[in-house]
Amino acid sequence: MPSNTQRPVFLNLVQIRLPVPGLMSIGHRISGVALILALPYLAYLLHLSLEGPDGFAAATTALQGGLGRLVLFLMAWGLLHHLFAGIRYLLLDVDLGLDKPTARASAWAVLLGAPAATVILGVLL
Repeated sequence: MPSNTQRPVFLNLVQIRLPVPGLMSIGHRISGVALILALPYLAYLLHLSLEGPDGFAAATTALQGGLGRLVLFLMAWGLLHHLFAGIRYLLLDVDLGLDKPTARASAWAVLLGAPAATVILGVLL
């Protein structure tokens, strides 16, 4: 008995070349998830720092180590990427930058601007 259903097609996701706005969109989603997942750790550090001088010293020590600095750098990068991409999406919602060259340029601006702003922020602080 022949079947009329089509079998699923295997998509090799490594071979698919997304446009730059697609990569930026995936980065926006990943940064949002990372920010949500980091909230418990950041809330714990805030709670620890508010317990008193000993807790504040422990939270400061946790953030000044190599792993703490890496976490802070990645969180700053994720926050700035999410902020810049969110502003880009707000502009797209009001029909600014919808044409292909402008959308590509704004995606590149987000992808390059967030790490640059993170480094500048890290140097200033």
